[in-house]
Amino acid sequence: MATSKLQAFLNHPAGPKTIHFWAPTFKWGISIANIADFSKPPEKISYPQQIAVMATGLIWSRYSTVITPKNWNLFSVNVAMAGTGIYQLSRKLRQDYFPEEAVAKE
Repeated sequence: MATSKLQAFLNHPAGPKTIHFWAPTFKWGISIANIADFSKPPEKISYPQQIAVMATGLIWSRYSTVITPKNWNLFSVNVAMAGTGIYQLSRKLRQDYFPEEAVAKE
């Protein structure tokens, strides 16, 4: 049973024998780096970079659901990218446009 599932995974059109597996796997590095930047001060966050991360995540999430074969690794990494980009943008926007909230918290 386990052998047949492993064999199916290895031979899947988006499995580890293809670039369709490895490209999204390495793309997780971008999401992990963005999560590591959660501790970065908001004034050091770049609008263009985070807009690009968010847009890339949203666009490729949609794409990964319409291609054949479905690539759930690609979908999950892009959902993570969109989520971290949205969170970082919200931090930057709060700091730039609603500074009184930051003062009230201190």
